[in-house]
Amino acid sequence: MYVGQASCIRCHQDQQRSWQGSDHDRAMEVASEESVLGDFNDSEFTRHGITTRFFRRDGKYMVNTEGHDGEMHDFEIKYTFGVSPLQQYMVEFPDGRLQVLTISWDTRKNEWFMVTPPDVPHERILPGDPLHWTGMAQNWNTMCAECHSTNLEKKFDLATNTYHTTYTDIDVGCETCHGPGSMHVEMAEGHSLFWDRHHGYGLEDLKGATASAQVETCAPCHSRRSPLHVNLHDGETFLDHYDPSLIEPGLYYPDGQILDEVYVYGSFLQSKMYSKGVRCTDCHNPHTLKLKYEGNRLCAQCHQPGKYDTPNHHHHTDTAATQCVTCHMPTNTYMVVDDRHDHSLRIPRPDLSDELGTPNACTQCHTRPEETNAWAAQAIRYWYGDKRPDDPHYGPTLLAAQLGRPEGVDLIRDLLRDKPPRPDIIRATAVQLLGQYGTQESDTLCREHLDDESPLVRAAATEALSDASLTTFVLEVAGQLNDPIRLVRFVAARRLVGAAAQLLNPKYKAALDKAIVEYRAGQDLVLDRAASHLNLAGLNFALGEELTAREELATAIRLEPYLTGPRDQLAELLQRAGGDPAEVQRLREEEVENLTRDSKLLPRNAPIHYRRGMLLYLLDRKQEAREAFESACELRPDSYDYWLALALLCESQGSWKCAYEALEKMHELRPEDPAAGSIMQRIQQTRAAEKEKSEE
Repeated sequence: MYVGQASCIRCHQDQQRSWQGSDHDRAMEVASEESVLGDFNDSEFTRHGITTRFFRRDGKYMVNTEGHDGEMHDFEIKYTFGVSPLQQYMVEFPDGRLQVLTISWDTRKNEWFMVTPPDVPHERILPGDPLHWTGMAQNWNTMCAECHSTNLEKKFDLATNTYHTTYTDIDVGCETCHGPGSMHVEMAEGHSLFWDRHHGYGLEDLKGATASAQVETCAPCHSRRSPLHVNLHDGETFLDHYDPSLIEPGLYYPDGQILDEVYVYGSFLQSKMYSKGVRCTDCHNPHTLKLKYEGNRLCAQCHQPGKYDTPNHHHHTDTAATQCVTCHMPTNTYMVVDDRHDHSLRIPRPDLSDELGTPNACTQCHTRPEETNAWAAQAIRYWYGDKRPDDPHYGPTLLAAQLGRPEGVDLIRDLLRDKPPRPDIIRATAVQLLGQYGTQESDTLCREHLDDESPLVRAAATEALSDASLTTFVLEVAGQLNDPIRLVRFVAARRLVGAAAQLLNPKYKAALDKAIVEYRAGQDLVLDRAASHLNLAGLNFALGEELTAREELATAIRLEPYLTGPRDQLAELLQRAGGDPAEVQRLREEEVENLTRDSKLLPRNAPIHYRRGMLLYLLDRKQEAREAFESACELRPDSYDYWLALALLCESQGSWKCAYEALEKMHELRPEDPAAGSIMQRIQQTRAAEKEKSEE
């Protein structure tokens, strides 16, 4: 049980003094004279025609700003959130929601500014939008609280759409990292000469833990992940409780560099440091959170200064450029003012930047017109020679597979056979990408990794394996239901539920039932989010519970009405069940409106255009559908499915030139696939019939 940090402080005063004032200590605080850093002396901030005023009233910190209804209201600031380089402020609502203001205080410049999403920095975010400060994206209970408070229990009531969130400590306290302290306190207060030999000190042994165990202690809050199970402090591993994001487009660049807010874990897993047993506390003080040493002395703990901290290695003279982190841990800026280091600790590769569309540390600093990626690559070759220690780099392989290029499978095979092996997160990403090919060759590679020593890779192989041969697929994946790691069992259960009733061997039924229970429990952790109800809808549909599936989709729409996906799926289920055609039509039209909105916000996102085209086709708006498919094909010319959709639509319109061009692209991408030939033959027969009819 959790006992609260006051119980820890009685004995561990030195650690408490170190922790006090740290970012963990100040992760969240009650708004007070001591905690509030922003200017609340009738200061104003104007953006997009909305003037927000910060002031004091009766000793309380107040803000007058636009509410969820579009009107100006006075709100009390109940809590501060964070401390450096920005501090945010939170408002509590009667339904238990705590919402984080997007107008924040820059603690370095001492001025108000607005935290804006990178995709829409210059647009006004309207009330009702999830990105508005009153929307889901700024909701503390589900987006922030778990990593800013200790022993958080969300306690969301789905029926009333309210929160009753609680925590043991308001901030990141001792038990966040060390685990519940009741046994430790009980043993310490027993005044025995010895600790219990069965339980040690009654806490997680972080100092003596392996490097991976210590990193996994930090990972729950310093990673991009989805929850699977509660309470990591029970002797299980990170992957028993969380599903970390892999190297996915939009989150990472194809070479694994950070792009979106992915925090640290996924980057650090890619590093040579992690593979050599370096842990978080080798660089960071675990209580103050400060670096153990300033400048290059930090790296000199392991790397000889005479070899690396010299112009013979870095070839620069100004102080900033001679710092190890400048080249090997470049920063990306988040929340407008927060520069965060990439923890993959990589070698700069300007020679790959043009091919992959990736940044590099060289041209992040050297920005004159003549200082191109090619210029930087030539300089590195001149300094270090042509041989690169990280070649062949995995970036080109991941990009080829992400784009569905035919050579992707062969490249992945080579990557998976590399010696020494690539980092687990890279191998898992490569294996998961095999799933989009669905060929005998890609399936063979997946099967080879169902029993990989890495659970991350096993989960990816389970996810990617094709179910084209259903009986074989069931037998292969069923064994994963007994995997010792919960993440693998989750994926196996999700893949198998649709085949459970007809094909699963009875000896696996108990394991499947148990895995499904685990899966449902994982979704219950985030019932305030539409994604969980989408997952539950898929599960219930696979189990033949279509009415429950429709109810889950309706709940997803109720919780996040702006989200694309639920309406389309609900319309399909209603149509299957012979539901009201008018309701099906309404759902699809609303879905198209949302997709049209998204296509304007993210005009370079090909899948959005493709999904919009598919729905427009179902609504018999064929010309609009064609334009959407053409946009998708232009953005992703390597997508066979996009060209197939365009070819079929042009065929239905009798637009033969467009259809032929799409079929040629399909043939280029998959020369052995018979679909293009079949469509071409059908078009030729149609045209011949039309010609014969016109000659009569």
